[in-house]
Amino acid sequence: MIDYGKVARAVEQGGSPTIVVFGDYCLDKYLYTDPANDELSVETGLVAHQFDRKALFAGVGGTITNNLRALEANVRCVGMLGQDGEGFELRQALERVGADSQFMVETPERCTYTYTKPMRKNPDGSYSEMERLDFRTMTPLSPQLEDALVERLEQALQGADAVIVTDQFVEPGLGALTDRVREAVCNLALRYPNIIFYADSRAFVEKYRNLVVKCNDHELLRVFAPAYAESPTLELVEEYGERLTQLTGRPAYVTLGAQGSMLFREGQAPAAAPAFQVEGPIDIVGAGDATNAGIVLGLCLGLEPQEAAALGNCVSSITIQQIGRTGTATRQQVAGRLRTRL
Repeated sequence: MIDYGKVARAVEQGGSPTIVVFGDYCLDKYLYTDPANDELSVETGLVAHQFDRKALFAGVGGTITNNLRALEANVRCVGMLGQDGEGFELRQALERVGADSQFMVETPERCTYTYTKPMRKNPDGSYSEMERLDFRTMTPLSPQLEDALVERLEQALQGADAVIVTDQFVEPGLGALTDRVREAVCNLALRYPNIIFYADSRAFVEKYRNLVVKCNDHELLRVFAPAYAESPTLELVEEYGERLTQLTGRPAYVTLGAQGSMLFREGQAPAAAPAFQVEGPIDIVGAGDATNAGIVLGLCLGLEPQEAAALGNCVSSITIQQIGRTGTATRQQVAGRLRTRL
């Protein structure tokens, strides 16, 4: 049984831990256009969309950073920036929320990963996303960049309470978490047993050792039953969740969407953390990152792993109600929603 009052008190009375967010970062760039202002290009005869404003946000590891800062944690960012305009904008976005960006690796070898999202105005005044334009370097990281990332991570660990590893990309070797970097992270987790090491990986969760890991139920089945094409059943999640924690040697969290999440610990029965049901429209973009922020904050505040799962579910339930943007939640909002369970 989860003591939601205890979780609420921990959120209200807890300190501000220092959490390192390591791995993949990107810039989310929203560009807004009104079709009433479209022009025809004299040179090509094609439509020239006229954009009159933009909104810039730190994404992937930046989304976790935004959530942690809203929850009053101190954050050190460790990832890659290109020596380009988007890199400047990404660093600005991180520093704007009060994160420490001094450990970011800036390099001319890579472009700053950027999701450019043109937003077209509708007759009712709302906006709809057009075809997205992504900027990514499609060659593997050099050994020198791998070494630089690991070196900056170890520097950022000094005096830290936890590390969240954000492993975003499914193509091997193209993001910050190459096999060599993952191995180094796993070794650091052994060398720093007093620091919480936690990894969220879309495609390589089974490669982490000595870290608490998190994935969703579909990602879990892609590891252990890649040919399974139907929706994951609870029985399969329980079977493979136990196998995952046996591989990692640490607890594992598996999120289940509207059903909440499951906690797996070797030698113990699975423990459920129910979702917080919300009414009205929702936007699930960034829900997993909000969950990560809540779980790790809870662990840093001394909560039990199942209680930390409940905190993660609570944080994400607030962020998904913020339509059209990747939301965040304050400690006051989180504590208030936790108390609805009393």
